[in-house]
Formats: sequence, structure tokens, C-alpha cells
Amino acid sequence: MRKIPILLTLLAATLTLAGCIDTSEPKTPEFKTKLSEQEIKNSPFKAEFPLHYETFLRNNESEIMTEYGGSVAYNKHDNVHPLPEGYKHAQPYLKNLWLGYPFSYEYKAARGHTYALKDILNIDRLNRYDEKAGLPATCWNCKGAKMIEWVGQYGDEFWAKDFNQFREEVDMDENTIGCASCHEPTNMDLRIYSEPLKDYLKAQGKDFKTMPRNEQRALVCGQCHVEYYFTDEGHGANKKPVFPWANGKDPEQVYEYYKDKGNVKMPGFEGNFADWVHPVSQTPMLKAQHPEYETWHNGIHGAAGVSCADCHMSYVRLDGKKKMSTHHWTSPLKDPDLKACRQCHTDKAPDYLRQRVVYTQDKVWEQLMVAQDISVKAHEAIRMANEYEGDKPANYDQLMIDAREMCRKGQFFWDLISAENSVGFHNPTKALDTLARSQQYSQKAVDFAIQAADFTTAAALSKDIKELVPPIMEHSRELQMDPEHMATHQWFKYLKVTPKAEQIWDENRRLIPAPAAS
Repeated sequence: MRKIPILLTLLAATLTLAGCIDTSEPKTPEFKTKLSEQEIKNSPFKAEFPLHYETFLRNNESEIMTEYGGSVAYNKHDNVHPLPEGYKHAQPYLKNLWLGYPFSYEYKAARGHTYALKDILNIDRLNRYDEKAGLPATCWNCKGAKMIEWVGQYGDEFWAKDFNQFREEVDMDENTIGCASCHEPTNMDLRIYSEPLKDYLKAQGKDFKTMPRNEQRALVCGQCHVEYYFTDEGHGANKKPVFPWANGKDPEQVYEYYKDKGNVKMPGFEGNFADWVHPVSQTPMLKAQHPEYETWHNGIHGAAGVSCADCHMSYVRLDGKKKMSTHHWTSPLKDPDLKACRQCHTDKAPDYLRQRVVYTQDKVWEQLMVAQDISVKAHEAIRMANEYEGDKPANYDQLMIDAREMCRKGQFFWDLISAENSVGFHNPTKALDTLARSQQYSQKAVDFAIQAADFTTAAALSKDIKELVPPIMEHSRELQMDPEHMATHQWFKYLKVTPKAEQIWDENRRLIPAPAAS
């Protein structure tokens, strides 16, 4: 009997074993809970998933900082005072750059997701001194699954209603961002409740339920950690949130998208979308939100298939046996051992990995501050040119349009990186490229404005911006009611003193009874 060569025997065995290996995507656990399909409160999930809920409650932590961020809600413009009031890595010109827009009243570092309702109900951006907040109900969109009820009740009419109309309907703990924001209550399948994301996926011909699980995991975070805007009347449901991704997700593509999505009537900007007009430069501005998803998706980790949850919901073992994802959504840098990073970077020590992250953030922060300063100078240069009374060049009007266009674009590009919560680490290449473009655009704005003023402002604008225009360190809705405060900064003269008013709202409670129905 002839012997089969040993090599062929091993090959056959290998092929047999290979045929037994399942190379499909890992199957996730299946659950069947006792919860109602309509459950949106957080505490009912505790009995079903006590260990997950225990980690969820860790989002209440509000004291741990990393080098560039953390959980302390400091004022993001205050680089003078220590924590918790200010912090060394703060941007002193935020109130200047957002003057005339509610962000100039208050902008604090974000705390954990469990504070989402508490913080928005206390923030000065939403008017607590009036029956109306001055901002639409759209601002509730990313603050919890209560949105499912409201959109179900009102449909697209919900968005244009006033924010304050719904203050008394929320429970601060039960309705904040939680389990139902990401999971179907009956079986814990991942879900999205965000109407703008649903609209985008539908326009792309995609069905969330049939997408690969790793894409689902990213989009569950991406339904809120994105750039978005509220539609102008005549461009869809009034004040409905929309993701500006039709042209793509990179800064130039998003900026172009906004050029025909609004109702601006100013010469040179007809049909543009604008969040507000800056009172100093009279420029129609865009306010970036927090484009983590757009930044991450084509960065080194996003392109490699590393999902948000891989880093921000790393695996833990709480009962000594079962491996589970922590639901403490936080920076992996808070862990001294950097276990989330070392799931992949097994050959690197925690100190080395931390140094690499901070090295990247140092470089991005340095350029962010340069871009910030040039943006402020652009507004001041345009102000000077706008008030110039000498002989004007023949192309003055076009120069002013060009200056404002570059000011608008430069600040938007700066803001995309400023508002993004990784200080560039999610995509260092995109972050530094965006900031380089921001600086170039803002400097062009200065150059155009100097030409419009027949170069008479060149000497003044050659000064350091901090000498020319000091940072606005104090400003709020209450302070804007005080004429003395409004005389403390040269840019305040472009704002109106608002009438004195008592505070009506404290979180979700009234301090003053509602006016009687007419």
C-alpha cells in the first residue's frame, strides 16, 4: 500500500480545519427584556442590566482632568483662573468671536452624558429671564430619548417651537442621555433616534438595521457628535436639524453646502445660511458644533475600522468573569493603564502612548490659538474698513464682500477644530490642515479689509491682537442688562443694552408663575 506523503496529509488537515472556522462577523448577544417598547426612562434598565447600569452611573464623575480636557465644567474662555472656574488650556477670545450670538454668554467644558439635561437647563445660552428661550425646541435633540415622544406627538412642527415650552416636561435623571438613546428597550439592539441621521441615511439609500455592526456602533455616537444646523424657513421643516453632508464630510465640502441653504439677503451672501451676523464686522457667520464623527471617520483610527466604542467604551470585567463594554463614556486617557489603547497597541507602555497623544494635541492646540487670534483680527480689520470715511478704492464694495467671506470661512474652519472634542487627536492630519486653511482665510480677510480702507489701517493692524482688542472675559445675559458693564469693552458698543428682567426659570422649574391665559 502506497503511503500518502506527509505534506499532503498536513495540507488536507489544514483545509479541513479551515473549513470549520467561522470567519463571519462576531455575533452579538441576544436579549429579551421585560421592558416596554416605549420605555425611555433610565432607571427601569437597572434591574435588567445591573452591571452595565453601574458603569453608566460613573458618568456622574465630574472632577478628573486629562491634559487637554476631562470632566470639570470650566469656562472655556477663561485661561486666567484655576479649576473649576478656568483652565490653562482655555481660549480667551471665544466671547469676542461669538459676540451677538448666545454662545458668547456662556460656553463651558462638557461634563459626563448624565449631566446633559442639567447643564443645558442651566446654561445662559438659553434665556431663563423670559418666557421664551430665544432658541428653538431643536436644542433638545441630543439631550435624551424624550425626543422620541415629542417627535411622535408633534412631528416636524416640534422643531420651531420654543425650547422653554418643554422645560417642565423633563425629569433631570430619568430623561437625560441614557440606555434608550442607543438601545431598543425590548431586545437591546442598537438603534438611532436622531431624526437628522435617519434623514441622511434614507437619502443615501441605507438602512441602519442592515448595516455592519461596527458602522452601527459608530453611528449611534455619530447621531449627536456631529456638525449640524437648524433649517431656515423655506428650506424644509423650519428649524429641523440637518447634517450638512450632502457634498461630503470634510470642511471645504461642508462650507460649500451652506452657500445655498439659507435666507441671507446681504449683498455677496444672498441665499447663504448663517447662524447670526457678527455685530462688529457685520459678517454672516457659521457656528460649528462638535464634528467628532466627521473628523474621526477618515482619520487613522476611523479608516482602520476602529469604532468610537473601542476607545470610549472599552471592555471591563466587573463580576470576575463576564467581559462587557463599560458604559462610562469617557476619555481613555483617564485610565492610568490606558487599557483601551493597549487592546491594539500591546507592545507599547502607557506612558509612551500618553506622550504620543499629548504631543499631537500640543501641536494642534498651538495652531488653534494662532487661528483664533487671526480670526479676531479679521473682525477688527473689517470693522475699521466699514467705518473708514476717507477716499475709498473703486472696488471697495467687492473688497468688503471678499473680506467678510474670508472672515466667515476662516472662523468656521477654526471653530470646526475648536468645537471638536479631541484637540485634533481623532484626525491630526485633518485638524492641522483645517487650521492652516483657517489662518490663511482669516489673513486674507485682514488683507482685503486693509485694501478697502486704502491701507490706512495697516499700521494699527500690524500690532499684536491682544493690544488691539483685549479678550472679553465677562459677559452674560444679566450683565448685558447693565449699562456700566456694556461700557467696559470697545466691542460692546455694537450691542444693545437689554431691559432688566427677573429670572423665570431654574432648571425645569418656574420661579415666577406663568402669565394668565388671555
